[in-house]
Amino acid sequence: MSNANNNIESFYPHTPVLLETSVEFLITDPSGIYVDATLGGGGHSRAFLRALNDDAILFGVDQDPEAQSASAEKIGNDDRFKPVTGNFGYLTTLIPPDYHGKISGVFFDLGVSTHQIREPGRGFSFQHDGPLDMRMSDTSGTSAWDVVNNYEYKKLRDIIYHYGEERLSRQIAKEIINQRPIETTLELRQAIENVLYGRNIIKSVARVFQAIRIEVNQELDVLKQGLTNAHELLKSGGRIVAISYHSLEDRIVKNFFKSGNFDGVVEKDFFGNPLKPIRVITKQIITPSDEEITKNPAARSAKLRVAEKLMED
Repeated sequence: MSNANNNIESFYPHTPVLLETSVEFLITDPSGIYVDATLGGGGHSRAFLRALNDDAILFGVDQDPEAQSASAEKIGNDDRFKPVTGNFGYLTTLIPPDYHGKISGVFFDLGVSTHQIREPGRGFSFQHDGPLDMRMSDTSGTSAWDVVNNYEYKKLRDIIYHYGEERLSRQIAKEIINQRPIETTLELRQAIENVLYGRNIIKSVARVFQAIRIEVNQELDVLKQGLTNAHELLKSGGRIVAISYHSLEDRIVKNFFKSGNFDGVVEKDFFGNPLKPIRVITKQIITPSDEEITKNPAARSAKLRVAEKLMED
């Protein structure tokens, strides 16, 4: 934590996306108990606290110590706010048992934060030279260097194709292997660009970096765990508000909100009645206004969905 504290001044601020809409849909009971599962710099949490009464509670979850330190600076001394360090895939472990089944709302703002992208030492960005890391926390585990330098061709190709939705996955995987060892983000970018052509080179580079980041952090599996855990924590009528930034995340959220599972198929009982533990509140995807995108270009791909836990029989 001492290292994180030293980095507060260099923490790049994150402009909260769809802020007013998030507050409007999440806070149904101003005296309720809430979880911000992706605390980040604390922008959404600060807005949630402004909308809550003095007797409310807000847990702020983040696995990145630098984010925890920055959010503490932003939120200040507020007895209603309870910081929790950990991965949101384990919400039922992180939130004390006394609160299980009593949570009024859980909020997810998915993807990589502005700070993580803009801090070269984290290795997320292809616009700055830095080490191949991409881990969202400082815990041990697979890094981007391991993926880029150690994965065999088929696995690397499939990650780029499925997680990056990149059509030139075969050529890119082969070129990465040909250029090994690759030590930095700009070396990786160069290897990718060696096989690209046309006007959308930057988009392809971004897709490959996204794919590697998702693999390093197991983001899709963690999201599934997080949504399942969030539903378990909610009381009947409690809500999940989720903002996603690419189609893979959004598909997982959409399917879970539609059916309570990740196939998106509503299960039925013996008599053909639908068995749904959750119902969609927002029939249409909510996206930022043109005005918000102009002020904050990072918001352009954001999609917000809301669902509510149904009363259990």
